[in-house]
Amino acid sequence: MKFATKAVRAGIIPDPTTGSIVPPIYQTATFTLEEIGKDKGFDYTRSSNPTRAVLEANLAALDGGEYGVSFASGMSAVDAVLRLCSAGDHIVCSDDVYGGVSRLFNQILSRYNLSFTYVDSTNPENVAQAIRPNTRLIWVETPTNPLLKVTDLEAVAAIAKAHNILLGVDSTFATPYLLRPLDWGVDIVLHSATKYLSGHNQIIGGIVITNDQPIYEQLKFMQRSVGAVSSPFDCWLTLLGVKTLPLRMERHSENGMKVAQFLENHPQVAKVIYPGLPSHPQHAIAKRQMRAFSGMISFELKGGIQAGIALMNNVKLCSLAESLGAVESMITHPASMTHAAVPQEDRLARGLSDGLVRLSVGIEDVADIIADLTHALEKV
Repeated sequence: MKFATKAVRAGIIPDPTTGSIVPPIYQTATFTLEEIGKDKGFDYTRSSNPTRAVLEANLAALDGGEYGVSFASGMSAVDAVLRLCSAGDHIVCSDDVYGGVSRLFNQILSRYNLSFTYVDSTNPENVAQAIRPNTRLIWVETPTNPLLKVTDLEAVAAIAKAHNILLGVDSTFATPYLLRPLDWGVDIVLHSATKYLSGHNQIIGGIVITNDQPIYEQLKFMQRSVGAVSSPFDCWLTLLGVKTLPLRMERHSENGMKVAQFLENHPQVAKVIYPGLPSHPQHAIAKRQMRAFSGMISFELKGGIQAGIALMNNVKLCSLAESLGAVESMITHPASMTHAAVPQEDRLARGLSDGLVRLSVGIEDVADIIADLTHALEKV
């Protein structure tokens, strides 16, 4: 089946009791057993649930994977992947990762004798040089959050396999419609289902996908044992969102390109970071790996923090919100919002300039999005 067909049909079987074309919400904590020793596959929702099983099968199929494991949030999914490691293990990580991931790594998991080295993974040689004898996992975001760096997955996968190291990729910004990391040799793919997969700002969730059965079995054990599972209702809502994923991603990408081109030509904008633009440092890699370039744009304003605040306070259509990947356009200013507590020196060292803005371009009419930005930029 083609991707659009899988988005609507994969893993979905009409309800055997009623024939319902939409999978039911099995909103139950437990299941009645017919008799001791007769296993129907479901006994307690923390362990397994029919609605969650449908979502896991559906999302695994979209990424070209055999196995999917659904979690209560993207962060609980990341935590589960890191639990594949043991005390004393070393992890090589992209230097520009979601702040919640670096917080988990540096402030929590490091207390359990896991060590982390952060490198610019856009250069595969940086990854190779960071590997130690005790390196267990390479963790990559592509494109990254918020600087939209793109990693050559085929090259990094070759390095990982040469050293017998797992390669995990957070592909939230791309979604399986635009990028399928497993096709490039990756072992583990993760998405925050909160974002593009559900697409409507209505749930929190995460999914991990793999073709490796032992990894899958370990993740299922952790899912059952820790209990950070997605609820049946959240799984059901995500399934509804996924049905329109290819349509939405086409529109996000189309709008994203037009907005990026508009910003690149605006006098108040010093720099636009968008993988679809020839000016992006990894444009060639993104073009080779990705079907299109999503709706995420970062750009730098010439006026620094004050310009960023002025822009945030004058947008009307673009929602001032710290999320992304939904049908609504959303905008954030890291220096005054998500990274306000980070010392300026540290922010600048990471490439997060005072004037950096992250824009999640929605599926509204692009003329309205550009009109809103035009008005707000006049106030900068």
